[in-house]
Amino acid sequence: MQGASQNHFVGLDIGSSAVRCVVGMLDVNDGGKLSIIGHGSAPNLGMRRGTVVHVEEVADAVIKAVTEAERISGVRIHGATINVNGSHVSGVDSKGVIAVSAGNHEISVEDRQRVDEAATAVKFPANREIVQFFAKSYSLDGQRNIKEPVGMQGVRLEVEAHIITAATPNLRNLDAALTKAEITPHNHTVASLASAEATLTREQKEAGTLVLDIGAGTTNLIVIEDGEVQHVAVLPIGGMHLTNDLAIGLKTDLDIAEQVKLQHATLLPPKKTTATVSLHGKQHSFDMDEVHMICEARIEELFEYVDKELQRIRKSRKLPGGVVINGGTAKLPGIAEYARETLQLAARIGKVRGITGLVDTVEDEAFTTAVGLMMLDMLLPSQDMLDPETEHGSVTAVRSLIKKFGF
Repeated sequence: MQGASQNHFVGLDIGSSAVRCVVGMLDVNDGGKLSIIGHGSAPNLGMRRGTVVHVEEVADAVIKAVTEAERISGVRIHGATINVNGSHVSGVDSKGVIAVSAGNHEISVEDRQRVDEAATAVKFPANREIVQFFAKSYSLDGQRNIKEPVGMQGVRLEVEAHIITAATPNLRNLDAALTKAEITPHNHTVASLASAEATLTREQKEAGTLVLDIGAGTTNLIVIEDGEVQHVAVLPIGGMHLTNDLAIGLKTDLDIAEQVKLQHATLLPPKKTTATVSLHGKQHSFDMDEVHMICEARIEELFEYVDKELQRIRKSRKLPGGVVINGGTAKLPGIAEYARETLQLAARIGKVRGITGLVDTVEDEAFTTAVGLMMLDMLLPSQDMLDPETEHGSVTAVRSLIKKFGF
């Protein structure tokens, strides 16, 4: 098995119910397109709502998923870009201001880096740290909405930014699991950014689009407008909660409720009266109207939380790009139509774009985040490539992404 090189990129999605790994490379024989050469998945029993509760079990799931991806790709995997999940992840807006240092008042790369770092000089609690930094726009001597200030002239440079933070203990537990699995994190990023990278076009990023990544334990959301990240949040609701609701409402076991969800759950008007599943040699039947009502109640609650997040940034019903829904729960029939009705925005299920190779498996909505993480592994400089003496190395990393992809 050959060792991984700079030509191979790896995304590792550590989710509440499963770990998924995707390996890609640039195919020079196909115009430099990104080609999937390996993938793997394994059940994960060590997470609750996106956070690590059992390090050994998470490490075991990572090892199994990575081993499968190695077997298919023929590439030895030592590192990957990793998602940070859980309701402890939050975003906050910030501003930075500096005086331009050059005598001719021309903005340099160093000036831009200084103003970015000034925006990160926010006093956070001792148990929180910055995961990512997104520069929304710059202002120079009162001229606003500048995308790239380098080369322009002025004396006062400002930046409006969005900073993603996470609980330090949760990050350390995630890194502990990766250490046990002998995987080095190239970068930490939020799942919603990876999901957006895999499914959005440049036009959608400019127009203003909400991406919802509805996983098992959490829902990650990101709003991108004018090519910039405007808002990031993680909601503690996912597909597992729908399973729990069905188990309670139908008065049945969790494994039976899970099969009901997978086989019969829908937000569309039911076309049959009975939902029947077979498990352990027995048949179980339930009223389809009741199944539909339970599904609708939980998804309605989820979209109420989503709309509250949009109201916080004054974007409720004001995103021309609409809603793009990803994640395993995106398979729920009628969810796009329900989102369109409740959020009053255009809605569709996200589809991975711009990749070739072994696409049959990774086109599944559950693999969207892993594919996006693999793309970000290509775009973001590895943390171990950054200057270890630089306090805000994460700022440098995300600046590179912003510059390359117009974020």
